[in-house]
Amino acid sequence: MDVLARYEPLVDDFEAFRAACERPLPSVVRVNTLRTTVERARRAMTADGIDVESVGWHPHLLKLDDQPGANWPYVHGWIHGQEEVSALPARVLDPAPGERVWDACAAPGSKTTQLAALMDDRGLVVATDDNLGRLSALRSNTERLGVTNVAVTNEDARVHSLQPFDEEPYDRALVDVPCSCEGTVRKNPDTLAEWTIEHVRGIAGAQKGILRRGVQATRPGGTVVYSTCTFAPEENEGVLDHVLAEESCRLVEVDLPLESSPGVTEWEGEEYDPSVVRARRIYPHQNDTGGFFCAKLEVTG
Repeated sequence: MDVLARYEPLVDDFEAFRAACERPLPSVVRVNTLRTTVERARRAMTADGIDVESVGWHPHLLKLDDQPGANWPYVHGWIHGQEEVSALPARVLDPAPGERVWDACAAPGSKTTQLAALMDDRGLVVATDDNLGRLSALRSNTERLGVTNVAVTNEDARVHSLQPFDEEPYDRALVDVPCSCEGTVRKNPDTLAEWTIEHVRGIAGAQKGILRRGVQATRPGGTVVYSTCTFAPEENEGVLDHVLAEESCRLVEVDLPLESSPGVTEWEGEEYDPSVVRARRIYPHQNDTGGFFCAKLEVTG
């Protein structure tokens, strides 16, 4: 199957979309403000012979002409390699210092450590993953970046327990789920070669369970952000539609600083809750990034 051709009905400029998917992805880092400032990191990399360019929509992101981990500022925890568009979910979640936040599928920790930085390393971030190997990378990243407000748990997010944390619900939850990863084709070309519709349908079941638990574990009035790096409606709007019908929550508008498209309400004979148009789809040709999907939910009861 030509996986990208599957999405031609959804994309406004399909030829530009396909061409963007075939280009290499720019190298981007996030400056770790727990250890340094943007200007200090910029000067250090420039002095090391690395060309640096600001990312206009995000003050802490820089584009490099080098690999993110091939310099001493990375080793010292001043910067962290993070794909540009993957910095969106934490910004949309917008946690405040002192809050309780759950990162449901946390490893290897790019978004976890971004959440900690947005919270000034205060409050609590519970970082959950069911893969011990990936959790090792998460712990290594938190240590290198100087993060101290993260508690790591090894469990299936679908049955996440609040018991170790006084059984108090979270103020916010980030549900950035495992997916078919179609949107990462610019850095992982093999992704499409390994793609199957059976995998898409199968993983959507797990995604529904994780998002349901994210809503259940968050207090009324709290915020849940759901995100993926895939174009598949089965894993995006289809998951939202399921959870909106099962749990007490509603979708709210997402004001993104990047060009994006609304969620789709119909796909291959399926009709989704009309409010899924409030979700945002980001295609590679719109901002020269990877592909992404992001939705913001308010817990209502």
